[in-house]
Amino acid sequence: MNVIYTPEVWYFLVMLITFVGLAVIKIPISVSLMFSALAGSIAFGEFFPLRHLVEGGFGYIDTILVIGSAMIFMESIKVSGLLNTIAGNMTIALHKKPTFLLVLLTFFIMIAGMITGSSTATVLTTGAIAFPVLKSLGLSKRRAGSIIAMSGIYGMIAPPINLPAMIIGQGVDMPYIGFTTPLLLMTFPLAIVTSLIIGARQVKPVDLEEFRKTREREPIKGFAVYLPLILMVILMVLENVSWGFSLGLPLIFMLSAIVATITGAKGNLLKISISAIQNSLGILSILIGVGMFIQIMTLNGVRGLIVGFLNGLPQGALLAGIALGIPAFGAVSSYGSASVLGVPFLLAFLGNNDIVVCSALSLLAGLGDMVPPTALAGIFAAHVVGEKNYFKIWLSSMPAFFITMIFATITIIYSNAVGRFANSWYFYPVFIAGLVIVAIALLLVDKRKEMPVS
Repeated sequence: MNVIYTPEVWYFLVMLITFVGLAVIKIPISVSLMFSALAGSIAFGEFFPLRHLVEGGFGYIDTILVIGSAMIFMESIKVSGLLNTIAGNMTIALHKKPTFLLVLLTFFIMIAGMITGSSTATVLTTGAIAFPVLKSLGLSKRRAGSIIAMSGIYGMIAPPINLPAMIIGQGVDMPYIGFTTPLLLMTFPLAIVTSLIIGARQVKPVDLEEFRKTREREPIKGFAVYLPLILMVILMVLENVSWGFSLGLPLIFMLSAIVATITGAKGNLLKISISAIQNSLGILSILIGVGMFIQIMTLNGVRGLIVGFLNGLPQGALLAGIALGIPAFGAVSSYGSASVLGVPFLLAFLGNNDIVVCSALSLLAGLGDMVPPTALAGIFAAHVVGEKNYFKIWLSSMPAFFITMIFATITIIYSNAVGRFANSWYFYPVFIAGLVIVAIALLLVDKRKEMPVS
């Protein structure tokens, strides 16, 4: 009972109540985080800690540069026609292989999230482009929206860009290095399972004539339109394998965006940049608010209080709190959940593989984008597919939601074993072999569907 009367508890309650109260009345999440940080500092006795607010606000400046440049790149390849070209050519080539095409479309939707770290951006870009194809495969609005929403979440967690993991790592001074293999292991298998659970029974071969009538844009012919994506991949690979080569992700994205404006459909880089930054201001401002929030939690001792309390919990209670608490808090903001709960939970699991635990926590935080009342991924997916009641999409996504929650929790329990596998020399051969086996199995399923019933 003595814990109830420690000052840090009241500082935390002041910050939490302020944050939730402002979020409930529809104040932007970034502003809510800033004012809750200010309320926590006032309760502590620091009435306007300008230095701490500025220092916290700039804590994620590297991440902000990455996200801003990534959004410019995504907008540039959208304007150039690359995304439409990939989706169109993929559909034409595989229109008789509906199950295989369904999984490939799931990966295609994930691309935007992998680059921007945002499920919302994923749903509104690659998700919107993929919807006509999903519809041509025979999926209802509800099931297509579910696949788009869950693919958006897996995309935001998949490498190379994972904002929740960056936020959690920044909170414990852990660099964003070594996350690629654990995140691949956690996202791509789940994406395959999710797409098959939601849509495998409903898909049918695509009617190409109908598809050509409904698509918004013709695919661009030629190899040049693919150059921006190829350049980005090459530069990222060199960044990871060469000790003497380091451009940084922001410059890689900007160089690729410049190439995109001169290949495919021509675009104005300045207009593209302005549009992309306007669309990403909400995400970027949340990162500034998160930085302020964590800085004040450190100043008034709340962060230490939470870590100490969590370290005293039995492991079963701790795991239950992680599995339920992080997604639930993510209903307000997945990034806020990563900062407020992800950082203390990671510290509570010191001694395990920190990178794997952080990756699993980021996956749980990402699920917050499917939790009502905000459910950003679900709401925007409903908008994209034209479904008025987003709860239909939410209900259709529940099996995948709980499978993901359980998988992430089990990954935390066995984080050391997962880490050894993810860091082993045979990870990529096994991972690629697994994808090849799945591809062959899906093609066999499609071939069997083509066979006439005797």
